[in-house]
Amino acid sequence: MKTKTTLPLSLFVIGLFSNCKKECSCNQQLDDYLVFGNYYGMCAGETCVEIFKIENGTLYEDSNDNYPPDGAYTGNYSALTSAKYDLVKDLSNHIPTQLLNESDGYIGIPDAYDQGGYVLELKENGTVRYWRIDTDTSGIPTYLHAFTDTLRSYIDKISD
Repeated sequence: MKTKTTLPLSLFVIGLFSNCKKECSCNQQLDDYLVFGNYYGMCAGETCVEIFKIENGTLYEDSNDNYPPDGAYTGNYSALTSAKYDLVKDLSNHIPTQLLNESDGYIGIPDAYDQGGYVLELKENGTVRYWRIDTDTSGIPTYLHAFTDTLRSYIDKISD
C-alpha cells in the first residue's frame, strides 16, 4: 500500500517543481534599463552627443548620436567592454529618490544657451521615465547637484 501512495505523490511533487519558473534573484527585471548621457546642440563632432545604455549587465553606446527628443530615446546600441561597464554599473544607485517624484521632461533649461544637457531615462517594471537635465547647476534643484557631478564623471570615464 505504501508503494501505491508513494509513486503518485512522487510524480505529483516532480510535476509541481518542474512547472515552476525560476525567480530572478537580481534587483532588475530582465527588460529594465538605464539610458544616460549628455548632448550639446551647437556643436560639431562625435562628442556632441554621447548616450549610453545599461541593460542586463552590459554597457552599450549609441552610434546614432542624435539630439535627444522630448520623450524616450531610440538608439542604435553596440556593446562596450566589461571593463567600461564596471566603471558605471552602479550609476542607478546614485539616482536621487526625489528625481522619481519629478514629472518626466525637462529640469532646468538644458542646452538653451549652448550649455548642453544630460539625458536620463529609466525603465523599471515596465514603466519608462525620462528627464533632460540642465548642466548648469544654478538651474536645477540642489538635490541633483551631486548626481549630475557623478553623471558627468561617469560619462567622461567611458567616452572615447
